[in-house]
Amino acid sequence: MDIISRDERPWGYYEVLLQETGIQIKRLVVNDMQRLSLQSHENRDEYWFCVSGNGLITIDEHEREIYPGATYQIIRGEKHRVMALGGQLTIIEVQTGSYLGEDDIVRYEDDYGR
Repeated sequence: MDIISRDERPWGYYEVLLQETGIQIKRLVVNDMQRLSLQSHENRDEYWFCVSGNGLITIDEHEREIYPGATYQIIRGEKHRVMALGGQLTIIEVQTGSYLGEDDIVRYEDDYGR
């Protein structure tokens, strides 16, 4: 599959694999001991499929292990984040909704001061 774009982040990077009206698919690669901001979205739901690596996922007040083969549904408005533990963590993220722009992020906590 061709990569449409790649964006470096302080926690690792993401690649956009598919971008169409109402759906976007990304590959998230989170570096060891790094984590995404605690965030939510107003206009999209996300479905995360762990491809490789291990870590912790937080959805609202619930923290769970994430491991290869695990899947999670994140409904718009739910606070969420993921952290890699013991190596790189790779997730396929499927976004669905009326607006999928990067500015549809409400950050509550962020290790990188964004």
